[in-house]
Amino acid sequence: MPTLYTAITNHGFGHATRTASVLADLQRRSPDIKLIIATTAPRWLLEEYIEGDFIYHQRVFDVGVIQIDSLQVDRAATLATWQQIHKNQAELIEAEVKFLQENQVDLIFGDIPPMVAEIAKAANIPCWMAGNFGWDFIYRDWGGIFVELADRLSETYSHCDRLFRLPFAEPMTSFPNIQDVGLTGAKPKYSPEFIREKFNLDGDRPTALLTFGGLSLQSIPYQNLENFSDWQFVTFDRDAPDLPNLTKANCDRLRPVDLMVVCDRLVTKPGYGTLAEALRVGIPVVCLTREGFLEAETLIAGVKNYAEHLIISPQEFYEGDWSFLKASFQAPDLAAQELNMHGEATINQAILDYLN
Repeated sequence: MPTLYTAITNHGFGHATRTASVLADLQRRSPDIKLIIATTAPRWLLEEYIEGDFIYHQRVFDVGVIQIDSLQVDRAATLATWQQIHKNQAELIEAEVKFLQENQVDLIFGDIPPMVAEIAKAANIPCWMAGNFGWDFIYRDWGGIFVELADRLSETYSHCDRLFRLPFAEPMTSFPNIQDVGLTGAKPKYSPEFIREKFNLDGDRPTALLTFGGLSLQSIPYQNLENFSDWQFVTFDRDAPDLPNLTKANCDRLRPVDLMVVCDRLVTKPGYGTLAEALRVGIPVVCLTREGFLEAETLIAGVKNYAEHLIISPQEFYEGDWSFLKASFQAPDLAAQELNMHGEATINQAILDYLN
């Protein structure tokens, strides 16, 4: 039985869900592949995307960025956690190499913890990765003490054997072997008719999906919804207030992409997975800007290029009256057909070619 070991960064839910959507497609193509997923993302989240069996292997290989919420970062906590991981790195690599050998792993796939390249090198197993940025890119922009960390991670990434570079990427020049691929993401599971009936949504009312990643946002001004009584709003926020025009969809393993099919706009923050799925579904995007996280610039550039869009500031979102909901969308700079929408097919064909 061919065995694929996948390691996912210890950062939020977005990397986990976009990688899980790739693995779900791989499993449908070749059910006999043994999947091992090394991550701290909860198993239930992976199971929303992967229907078949996999081995859940809870491991921390990196920190990503520690966040206060989906927009705000904590640099001091991020650095302190990285220092602790680096202190224990030798022991972790040794233990993981033993695990890989015991499970007869044939190929390592990462999104996108640097240490996995070191583990693969020590185990003499090929290491492939997929992503639109490396953590060295994020930290280098922070300057100061983070430059040394970025240099160390750039050197580590150089041991990766193959990178599938996703759209809206930074150059990722630390990687020696780069293949550009299309967007990855999940596909909607249900028809618009099913979703509307399930949540009693009217098909002729303006409908907005509000989703801001696994950490959500602090103090979402839901009171503004009172100004749009003729609208419908959908959220995954369990703590949202009970309002007559707000539907909570956090049930039955539904995902944002499943609700996009009944919404005529998405209000979100810069996150690859949500934006990639929105582009694949074809829903217009209202996107908040995000300071201190350089990836946001590449993602917002992608939104401007390929989606009907509005780009708004956090101030407009938190302090305004949400009049942006009634503003006209900006047309994309490029045609959506110019963007490859099937990155998982390219990645998984390469994996299957190698394993077979």
